[in-house]
Amino acid sequence: MNAHEIDYEILGSEMQCVEIQLDQGESVVAEAGSFMMMDPDIRMETIFGDGSGGNGGIMGKLMGAGKRLLTGEGLFMTVFTNAGYQRQGVTFASPYPGKIIPLDLQLLGGKIICQKDSFLCAAKGVSVGIEFQRKLGTGFFGGEGFIMQKIEGDGLAFVHSGGLVLERNLAPGEVLRLDTGCLVAMTATIDYNIEFVKGVKSALFGGEGLFFATLRGPGKVWVQSLPFSRMADRIISASRHSGGREEGSILGNLGNLFER
Repeated sequence: MNAHEIDYEILGSEMQCVEIQLDQGESVVAEAGSFMMMDPDIRMETIFGDGSGGNGGIMGKLMGAGKRLLTGEGLFMTVFTNAGYQRQGVTFASPYPGKIIPLDLQLLGGKIICQKDSFLCAAKGVSVGIEFQRKLGTGFFGGEGFIMQKIEGDGLAFVHSGGLVLERNLAPGEVLRLDTGCLVAMTATIDYNIEFVKGVKSALFGGEGLFFATLRGPGKVWVQSLPFSRMADRIISASRHSGGREEGSILGNLGNLFER
């Protein structure tokens, strides 16, 4: 199934949203909770899986939707369709501060591998599935889980990152090492593995953990400066240190939420 052709505009800087313009009959699929606003002729429908049309019958759709649970996502996605005669818009927002990354799959080899919680929305016809890591070490020591998402098709897809996003083009054989949580997405041509941090001092006192991701080109990589897991850890840590109750604490009353 060919993906619908959609137009878009990314708005904002630190807290971004993407406004997608749909012609009559065009649709976009999105994760639950990403919807922000829409024009009056946009119709919403909840579906199993991603609506790409490649699952093959009801059992295939159930299996495809069930696989989404492995990536930490829900069974359902929402389709937004322009049911009117004029061009209509629908807007989706990032769940935390960062950047929205537009990915034209037709120009990226038809497949992108991304962190399991980074997918935001895509043109209908784009398939959102799971990508098992081939190497056992990656699954056990990657820190971000054994399973990643794969986005396949020939249309536009959008993923979100935390903080600043950097795009790197790796030449054949070129290696990039990074914190596992800082990886947002990569093309399917990238070889991904986990490497042990040598040296007891660096492992115990470096503060960056025992393992990091090793990416080998050729291909393209998108890296985020502030993974959500790192931000959440800092908030929880600040809450514990301050007790969450002090009047002058950085959290104030918000800290009490983490103690209930």
